[in-house]
Amino acid sequence: MIKLENVSKTFESYKALDNLSLTVPKGSIYGLMGLNGAGKTTVIKHIAGFLKADSGEITVDGEPILDNENLKQRLIIIPDEIFFFRGYSLTDMASYFSKIYKNWSQPIFDEMLRSFQLKPNQNLGKFSKGMRKQAAFILAMSAQPDYLILDEPIDGLDPIIRLKLRHYLMEAVADREMTVLISSHNAKEMEDICDYLGILANGKLAFEGSLLSLEGATVESIFIEKLGGGLNV
Repeated sequence: MIKLENVSKTFESYKALDNLSLTVPKGSIYGLMGLNGAGKTTVIKHIAGFLKADSGEITVDGEPILDNENLKQRLIIIPDEIFFFRGYSLTDMASYFSKIYKNWSQPIFDEMLRSFQLKPNQNLGKFSKGMRKQAAFILAMSAQPDYLILDEPIDGLDPIIRLKLRHYLMEAVADREMTVLISSHNAKEMEDICDYLGILANGKLAFEGSLLSLEGATVESIFIEKLGGGLNV
């Protein structure tokens, strides 16, 4: 379980998070939405341990994430903008990941490489944005993390690749109870894959709940009701 309790963060005079509390249940896929500047990326950076909150507590399985190397071994983040080591290929990155993550699975890597049909020995710097996202996803899933954080994961991906990504995510959640947090603007994608939804507005939680309890309402309609629009669908 990922838990933020009364978390606040201010950058100079801008309050990015304002006494924010949210819970990502274990073995769930949690969708985080909000307008630009709502605080989604700031939330992700706090969960990843990249930022220290001004106040409040962030825990994973009851342990604080900040400076916790054991937890960071079990958590992987795929940001919207992806960068790899200069001159590295996917094979090179796989070798690097296998030394860092104790649960690395070469069979999973080989299977996903065949499925996504990427060139393992090509310089990753020559990959398109969409191909870099696929490469990052293959590496992350092969490391078999307990927690996977995805920032705009479908941006730049075609429908077939989106289906493959969704398949591997849902399989890992079902088989290993992997917990996934997805930040996205795509309402339809959230509705198709997520169990829970959180909507941020001005650093606060405007809505949090199970998608099974929406009783016919759509993610888009909930978003518009809470924030008044601005959604990309």
